Amino acid sequence: MDIDLNADLGEGFGPWRMGEDEALLDIVSSANVACGFHAGDPVIMDRTVRMAQSRGVDVGAHVGFPDLLGFGRRQMQIDPVELATYVTYQLGALAGMARSAGHRMTHMSFHGALGNMAAADAQLAAPLVRAVAAFDPDLIISSSASRAIEDAAAACGLRVATTFLADRACDDHGLLVPRKLPDSVIHDKEAVLARVKQLLDDGTVTTYSGKKIPMKVHSILLHGDTPGAVNLARTVREVVESAGRVVPISRQQVQG
Repeated sequence: MDIDLNADLGEGFGPWRMGEDEALLDIVSSANVACGFHAGDPVIMDRTVRMAQSRGVDVGAHVGFPDLLGFGRRQMQIDPVELATYVTYQLGALAGMARSAGHRMTHMSFHGALGNMAAADAQLAAPLVRAVAAFDPDLIISSSASRAIEDAAAACGLRVATTFLADRACDDHGLLVPRKLPDSVIHDKEAVLARVKQLLDDGTVTTYSGKKIPMKVHSILLHGDTPGAVNLARTVREVVESAGRVVPISRQQVQG
């Protein structure tokens, strides 16, 4: 079994830092790099890409709402045509940073509220995914389970790598439940590890309501902005390696 381990990185701004990016880059196989809209700035993007390149870690654009104050977690009502240009802008920024560092952008993902809204709304997902395809048809979309994004990608001939968020609860359709709900974010290390082991052992996850649903994934996302994130990431990697190999999604057989 080949599983990618990725993390959302580069999410500081100016002198402010969030998470332990350098330590996580020694553990993960791919990184989703903030592109300056919900977090990040040119200097942080450049530094993160270069650290990833030196470690052989894949990089992708982590595309969000223009919401630095809310860290991209607040819903914004933006015309989808305009929003698609925001997607293109952020893809171009990260691709440029990667190219200048001698690296390449292999994937992209939607961050926070933008990702949750697109995952649940086919009419919003379609123009955003078309923008990705127009920018680079070889990019892989890294996404939590979402029929809306999967269908939009299929229509554009793009590949989707389903990503399991080990510390986030999902509903019976595999969509992430809102953060405002109790226990929507799972802080207990043993509970997170149990979820990963369940996924690897029988290909299922237990939903917020307690139902078991099947989930075929290519990647496991490790959040870097929570206490103990590095130790948890290291333990998750050990669990994955006991069942298979850690391989970035760009080197997996991800179907279009």
